[in-house]
Amino acid sequence: MSRPDTSAGRALPESRRGLTGLVRRSLGTAAARAARWPWWAQVACAYTAARIVSACIFMAAAVHQGVNPWFPPKPDYWHFINIWDARWYGEVAQNGYPSQLPVDESGNVQENAWAFYALFPMLGRAVAAVTGLPPAVALTFIAMAAGLGAALVAYCLFRHQAGHCTAMWAAVFFSTFPVAAILQVPYAESLNLLLLASALLLVVQRRYLWAMPVVVLMCLSRPTGVPFAAMVGMLLVYRLWQRSRPAAQGRKPRLPHSGRELVTLAALTVVSGLSALLWPAIAWAVTGDPAAYTKTETVWRGHDLVPFKPWFDTGIQLFGPVLGVLAPFVFVALFGLFLTSAPVVALGTELRLWCVCYMGYLLVFLHPQTSTFRMLLPLFPLALSAALISRSRAYRGAVVTMFLLLQIVWIVWLWAWAPLPGGGDYPP
Repeated sequence: MSRPDTSAGRALPESRRGLTGLVRRSLGTAAARAARWPWWAQVACAYTAARIVSACIFMAAAVHQGVNPWFPPKPDYWHFINIWDARWYGEVAQNGYPSQLPVDESGNVQENAWAFYALFPMLGRAVAAVTGLPPAVALTFIAMAAGLGAALVAYCLFRHQAGHCTAMWAAVFFSTFPVAAILQVPYAESLNLLLLASALLLVVQRRYLWAMPVVVLMCLSRPTGVPFAAMVGMLLVYRLWQRSRPAAQGRKPRLPHSGRELVTLAALTVVSGLSALLWPAIAWAVTGDPAAYTKTETVWRGHDLVPFKPWFDTGIQLFGPVLGVLAPFVFVALFGLFLTSAPVVALGTELRLWCVCYMGYLLVFLHPQTSTFRMLLPLFPLALSAALISRSRAYRGAVVTMFLLLQIVWIVWLWAWAPLPGGGDYPP
């Protein structure tokens, strides 16, 4: 009897190995070529690729979108990304802000446009007037362009503390973060991140005078003025202490602050504090109500603002009356330990202070809910910490993969509308 010919069975695995090798060599060649591009081209390419992936996720989710408050089921991409707060920004771009707060029959303030800062919708109005585009389209393109700008500036910020490769991976983490899809929809997050990253970069570079107009604009885009003012104030105190006690450190700072730099840092602190109050002051001036902004903000909460309390309420709701009270303290302790870890310490004084102040701001004023995920974006300097944990490509690739998978969860769970049993839906 003749022995069976097994060569065909061996040929298939060998062909597969050959194909895999070809793909790996092709990817390696493409990566080597991309590595020779200018840094801004590398960041722009990574950011654009991330936004294309997000667009595909949006389109896939839109196919399964059912009945909703805005449009018929199965909308196209452009309609699907213009929902939730995007509708409010479009309303402001078209009609501005009300001169009186809308109230119900009992005198309670109703949801209105004063909760949404003016810089983003006013830019949309200006672009629409110049180009003839509909305001919603203009706002979408502004958000996309600002998101790209934020990625570029974030890379420059990361380069102050890390080499090109690590900073590049941090920019990739920034672009693929689970809620990074918000950077391509008509929300103010991308514009605010561009201004915030620019302000932080100028502070790190000690160009405090140049940071002032950027901070003013930032405070008109989203409510990040209070934590930024706290950050530069704490930085001023730290630099004064550092200057007065150089020997106590055991080592001198990179370059001790000069008297002029301390004066301009103090001026930036004052400007930041005043700018943080600018939008509430504008709402007061237009409506005549000193609490117009805070009254509007608390409408979405359903109750008045009481610092810290919402965290305990949410803790009790999730973990019960005992563990729920302890949960906020455990969270603060864990975050404190995280800030002392080597990858976070490597961020430098300014960026660590920003993370502390912004998280502190959230603990004081935020009502934790599903929108909390989106509000964590200003902690983007921690993307560099994530890249510093390991130089392993397997680790960094796994982080990007995890982020993209969680992005699917975020879009399908929170962006797509699915009515709850009691009505409404969780906001993104």
